[in-house]
Amino acid sequence: MKKSIGTLLLVAALSAAAAVDANAWTRSGSVTGPRGTASFGGSGSCSGGACSWQGGGTGPAGNSWSRSGSASCSGGSCTRQGQGTGPRGNAYSYSRTVTR
Repeated sequence: MKKSIGTLLLVAALSAAAAVDANAWTRSGSVTGPRGTASFGGSGSCSGGACSWQGGGTGPAGNSWSRSGSASCSGGSCTRQGQGTGPRGNAYSYSRTVTR
């Protein structure tokens, strides 16, 4: 009996972990063009009606960029906001709310 309860708890824990991972993502890659190769990567996750992400990359000239942000929706209104740094070192931020 103890073994079957332990197995049941293990299966439940693994199922819960799989459900959490289903809401997370990662991406990476590279692009080669006439000026060289650029690489990029990012990750994010969603939970409870809110999402967040972060990423960045390096261009063919070795300049890097980064970004991060979040989004959430509630009561017919969605807000997206974030910040980053461009390949020339310029910082930026954004925020937008859309209401249905």
